[in-house]
Amino acid sequence: MVLVSIIVTEVVRPKPINWRPSYTSQSKIPFGCYILYNELPRLFANSEVETVKESIYDFMIKRDMTIKSNYLLINNNIQLDKQETNRLLDYVQKGNDVFIAASSVSYFLKDTLNIELNTAYSFKEDTVIVSLSHKKLNHSKFNFSRGASKAYFTSIDTANTKVLGHLEFVEENGITSNKKEIITVPNFVKTQFGEGSFFIHTTPEAYSNYYLLKDNKDYVANTFSYLDDSPLYWDDYKKSGRVVIDSPMRFVLNQTALKWAYYLTMVGLLLFVIFKAKREQRIIPVIKPLENSSVEFARTVGILYHQNKDYTNLIQKKLNYFLANLRNRYFIDTSTLNEKTIQQLASKSGKSIEEVKQLLELILQLKNKTVHNEQDAIMLTKKITALKK
Repeated sequence: MVLVSIIVTEVVRPKPINWRPSYTSQSKIPFGCYILYNELPRLFANSEVETVKESIYDFMIKRDMTIKSNYLLINNNIQLDKQETNRLLDYVQKGNDVFIAASSVSYFLKDTLNIELNTAYSFKEDTVIVSLSHKKLNHSKFNFSRGASKAYFTSIDTANTKVLGHLEFVEENGITSNKKEIITVPNFVKTQFGEGSFFIHTTPEAYSNYYLLKDNKDYVANTFSYLDDSPLYWDDYKKSGRVVIDSPMRFVLNQTALKWAYYLTMVGLLLFVIFKAKREQRIIPVIKPLENSSVEFARTVGILYHQNKDYTNLIQKKLNYFLANLRNRYFIDTSTLNEKTIQQLASKSGKSIEEVKQLLELILQLKNKTVHNEQDAIMLTKKITALKK
C-alpha cells in the first residue's frame, strides 16, 4: 500500500515549472519562444519567415547574401567561433541586418564591433525596467520581475553605434548597507557595419513566453520595428534548449532513411532472439585460442636460409622489403637511388647524410653483385637496423 501510495502521489502531483532558458521555437516553457515564433508572421506581415536549423556558417555559405534580409538570433548567450563571426560580419557588410537578443555575446563579435557588455548581480531577484529611446516609442516602460538579467553595455563605438533603449534597476551598495541607487544603462543599440546594421539587445527574457503573456508584447513589437520588410531568418540552432543527440549513432538517427533502417534492424534482431530462444541450444564446444606462431615461423625460415646458405636470395628479399618500407613510410621514390634520394631519406629519417649515403652505396653495390656471401648479409642487416633506430 505504501508503494502504491508513492506511485499515485508521483503520478498526480503537479509537474514543476521548468525555468531553464530554452528560446527554441517549439518550447512552451516560460523562457521558450513558442509564442514569439508563431507571432512572427503577424509582426512581419510583409516578410517571409524561414527557420534555420543549422549553424550560421553552414546556412550562409549556401545562400545568396546579396539579397536583402534579416537574421534573428535570440538566446541567453550567443557564442560564435571565428568562422561563424566572419560569415555574419560579411552578411551584414553586404547590406543585411542582424537582430541579436542575448545577455552575453562572443568575444570575436564584440571585439570587431568595439562594444563591451557587463552583467550586474545581486543576492535577491529584483525588478528591471526597460524602455526605448525613440520619442515615438518612449511613452511607456516595461517591468521584468523574474529571471531577467541585468546585462548592459559599458562601452560602445559612438561613431557607428546608436543607443535605442535603456535598462533601469536598483543597485545595492554592499551586503549590509541599506543604500540603494537607481542605475540607468543602455541595453539596446544599433551598430552600423558596412552597408548593414547589428541590433543588439541584452535582455532576451523580453522575447520569452513568460513576458509575452504579461502584456509586454508592445515592447517586443517596438524593438522589431527597426527591421524592414525583408525576408526574415529565425535561428533555431544557437539555442540553449536545442536537443542535441550525443550518441555515436547521431548521424544515423538524424537521417530519416538510416534511422528507419536502424529501427527495423533492431526489431528484426529482437524477433530473431525471441524465436531462436525457444529452440534447444547445442553444447558450445571449447575452442582453444590460436597460438602466436609468427616468431617460430620466422625462426624456421631463418634456419632454412642459414642451412641452404642462399644469401643472394635472402639479400634480395631484405632489399625489396626495405625499399618498400621507404616508399610506404617516407613516401620516397626508390625506382632510382641518387643524390635526391639521399637528401630526402636523411631529412625524413633524421640520420646524417653520410650514414644514409653509405647505406645506399652498399645497396647499389649488392644489387650489382650476382653472388653474395654471409658477410654481405650481416653488413646489410646492421646498416638497415642502424637507420631504423
